Amino acid sequence: MYVCICKGVTDRDIVAAAEQGATRMSQLKECTGLGSQCGKCARDAKAIFNEAKQQAREMSHLFSAA
Repeated sequence: MYVCICKGVTDRDIVAAAEQGATRMSQLKECTGLGSQCGKCARDAKAIFNEAKQQAREMSHLFSAA
């Protein structure tokens, strides 16, 4: 689903950024352009980003424990 219409950023783009190591909203904004136009997407993007970061941490713990 599109999260940022202005820049064409999807929820999958946000998840991919978290999986690739983005840990801050500023990093997410830098690599996607998200939130740099009208800013209406920022709250929803942050929620998706926080969830994706948590899932990425959990996955890294699973792989490091194996």
